[in-house]
Amino acid sequence: QVQLVESGGGLVQAGGSLRLSCAASGSIFSINPMGWYRQAPGKQRELVAIITNGCNTKYADSVNGRFTISRDNAKNTVYLQMNSLKPEDTDVYYCNRPYGRVWVWGQGTQVTVSS
Repeated sequence: QVQLVESGGGLVQAGGSLRLSCAASGSIFSINPMGWYRQAPGKQRELVAIITNGCNTKYADSVNGRFTISRDNAKNTVYLQMNSLKPEDTDVYYCNRPYGRVWVWGQGTQVTVSS
């Protein structure tokens, strides 16, 4: 079973930047597309960015042009560079497979953007 550990969240002012990391255990990481999700309390988890194993990317309209997803298969890690952050980006961020059956969710990393 793949284990996912997210990190890099924090408190930032509007307009600022953060870089999230997600480290995955297991050798199957490199053959899987990966995604970043976010979830606010009481709301559904939202998929905001996808990267395929061939490094093609796709973004939700709400983050397109501000967020960049990337991956380093040698390190079993996927990243989310978040620029021009807005208060509405405040959420807990998670990584996981974007299609099919997901792996066990990690603990997520809290991102808080102050106005």
